[in-house]
Amino acid sequence: MSISKLDQMVEVVKSNPKKRLVAAYANDAHTIEAIYHAIENNIVDATLVGDEATINNVCKELGFDVSKFKIVQEADENKAGPKAVALINEGEGNILMKGLLSTDKYMRAILNKENGLMPGAKAVLSHATIIETPAYHKLIICGDVAVIPAPDLNQKVAITNYLIKIAHKLEISQPKVALVAATEQMLVGMPACIDAAIISKMADRGQIKGALIDGPLALDVTLDKESAQIKKLASQVAGDADCLVFPNIEAGNVFYKTCTKLAGGELAAMVCGAKVPCILTSRGDSAKSKNYSIALAALMAN
Repeated sequence: MSISKLDQMVEVVKSNPKKRLVAAYANDAHTIEAIYHAIENNIVDATLVGDEATINNVCKELGFDVSKFKIVQEADENKAGPKAVALINEGEGNILMKGLLSTDKYMRAILNKENGLMPGAKAVLSHATIIETPAYHKLIICGDVAVIPAPDLNQKVAITNYLIKIAHKLEISQPKVALVAATEQMLVGMPACIDAAIISKMADRGQIKGALIDGPLALDVTLDKESAQIKKLASQVAGDADCLVFPNIEAGNVFYKTCTKLAGGELAAMVCGAKVPCILTSRGDSAKSKNYSIALAALMAN
């Protein structure tokens, strides 16, 4: 049976072998709290790269036993990311997590050609998010909302495959993937429609496997069966999508923030395509979302 709630995902990883997490610049309460709960749930062991005095103070304020963590001293935000990545490359962890450092510094450490975490020059780094919202009947797996501003066709294929892989880990054997555009009509003047049509045909020809894929699909017919019926749209995906591939970062980012800020949604998020899962949430995201993201990374880690 497929996982339909983020809490169910946490329960699954509790029974799996523990992973080792390395957090870059883990000086903030939200990050430390999320990691501590993951340790308490036997999901991970953890190394915190950051300022030891700050970490000790945060743990004291939260009533946490600081001995649960291994702490690697690095008070400089610019050096914390590369130091955390180096620990991963040395075999000291199989999950990387962003703490209080900015996203650009975190990504720069991952993308470093000499000392980063990229498996090869052709690898595509992309952000994937799982959203649980009361407004939809199951989890929504979507991308890219945070890393690739305007994905080209090859990058959209990579994003599609990453989302399918996550869906399979959530025990969704045949996920329904919607390639989102502003319309479900095939308009040649709209690049998102063209890319969606090509990827859909690639799936028909077996070039993308393990999912039902359709597009272009507007968001209303993607998520609402009644809209699809009114528009007389014949599709195995419409109204019941598991995965959403967005045409650009603006569409994806607005969607995910609308779900979390206005629709009461919770999320789990990570970066795909690196040597290990890399947790990337907003510095403003809740400790609960960060805890779910740790569970997702643990689910995806080798």
